Amino acid sequence: MPPVETIPPGSMPETGSQQRPGPRNQIPSEEGVYKLPPVSVNFVQIPVMVKDKQGRRVDGLLPKDFIVNENGKPQKLTYFTSDPFELSVAIVLDTGLQDVELQKVNQTYSSLVGALSPYDEVALYTYSSTVSQAADFTHRTERLTAVLDQLKVVSGRDNGPPVLGGPIASGPMVNGLPVGGPAVPPVNTPPREAHVLNDAILRAALDLSRRDRTRRKVILVISDGQERGSAAGYKEVLRLLQTYGIQVKAVVVGEGALPVYKQVEKVHHIFLQGYSNILPKYTSATGGGEPYSELTRNAIEDAYAAITSDVRNVYTLGYTPQPISGASAYRNLEVIVVGHGTKLNIYTKAGYYPIPSAH
Repeated sequence: MPPVETIPPGSMPETGSQQRPGPRNQIPSEEGVYKLPPVSVNFVQIPVMVKDKQGRRVDGLLPKDFIVNENGKPQKLTYFTSDPFELSVAIVLDTGLQDVELQKVNQTYSSLVGALSPYDEVALYTYSSTVSQAADFTHRTERLTAVLDQLKVVSGRDNGPPVLGGPIASGPMVNGLPVGGPAVPPVNTPPREAHVLNDAILRAALDLSRRDRTRRKVILVISDGQERGSAAGYKEVLRLLQTYGIQVKAVVVGEGALPVYKQVEKVHHIFLQGYSNILPKYTSATGGGEPYSELTRNAIEDAYAAITSDVRNVYTLGYTPQPISGASAYRNLEVIVVGHGTKLNIYTKAGYYPIPSAH
């Protein structure tokens, strides 16, 4: 491992120049917070969260403890820090939850705002059958609080599955035949309401892709994880996330958080109630780890604090990859922690697509 200088928060080596990484490359902003200087688009940043088998964060690791492989080949690290970055957070709120679950989430908004720092910028999106931006990116927590308070009057869907049979579905019966109706009882088909989770994540990712590259970009989804009827597919949304280094974190509530529901979903999606919870696929591929599946208000509030803590307390590794054929092709990433006897869980993105060069 070549010598790697540990970088204080908000600094990065200028690739393609003779300058060494270090404090002299820091550019103070108007707020007095250090920002990264402009870098070439092919510089790769990898946030890495390391936990032991008990789920506790592993602190104190050094550059020599990490090996980064791209497409199976080790890379020369030129950037390393364990300091937190400013966050750009897109909150994606599922308003198509059952009403009892949505009202439970409504009670957690103050904790959601409290989990953010004054240096973070936050936008809010809601979705059910369509996607809406409720608030553009802002540092002002009072503005976000006001928008969230307005959302408390929004009602979720009615509780309970659709009625498919019995007297309620077919009306009054005499001798097994419907009164005043045809001899054959009608077949009731429940409506298939759209639940456009892919479209919501795509909308948030597109907006995040235009935010300052010096910020860590995170999508926080609060949902039951069901997807139905999106115009966008999972693979195309994931490609955008992996191109711009956007991490997905999730709090799964309602039906998606029930253990029995998870077991049923492993076998087959519940009939006419939506496809399986796709949030674990998004969080795993982007380095967000496992979603938090919570059933109570207190547990949901604790999940907000745990998520923001996880996002801030990570190691950030950086390198400039060697040019290869197929410049826009997907690159597989593997991060290994060496020299530690205990089994560690390493959470990082599975790979990335290089950002296209501007012409």
